[in-house]
Amino acid sequence: LKQVFNKDKTFRPKRKFEPGTQRFELHKRAQASLNSGVDLKAAVQLPTGEDQNDWVAVHVVDFFNRINLIYGTICEFCTERTCPVMSGGPKYEYRWQDDIKYKKPTALPAPQYMNLLMDWIEVQINNEDIFPTSVGKCKEEVL
Repeated sequence: LKQVFNKDKTFRPKRKFEPGTQRFELHKRAQASLNSGVDLKAAVQLPTGEDQNDWVAVHVVDFFNRINLIYGTICEFCTERTCPVMSGGPKYEYRWQDDIKYKKPTALPAPQYMNLLMDWIEVQINNEDIFPTSVGKCKEEVL
């Protein structure tokens, strides 16, 4: 269990929403909808009077947190030796390109690919220009 919570691993702590903020209230509403057994289509519909960008941002962050948790539980079983390729089955291989260190699509072992991917997503989520913490300030051209 100690290995799952190692900060150098892909698992990251959940991004928190400040209690008392509108985003926190939207997060609570999203959690209640998803945990109540209701129709998923209805659960993701924009609540009346809420900003669409804020609603989408809350769900993106929640999805990232859930994926992080899931990956944190399986990462010890997928090592560079056991998972030498990041693939989606026998027909698909994922290659990493970030235009910084990896200028061209590069084949990587699955754990390395996942670490880079999770780091990249975290940078995007923490970018105030894409996911501002002030409600209603989202730049629509970015999303």
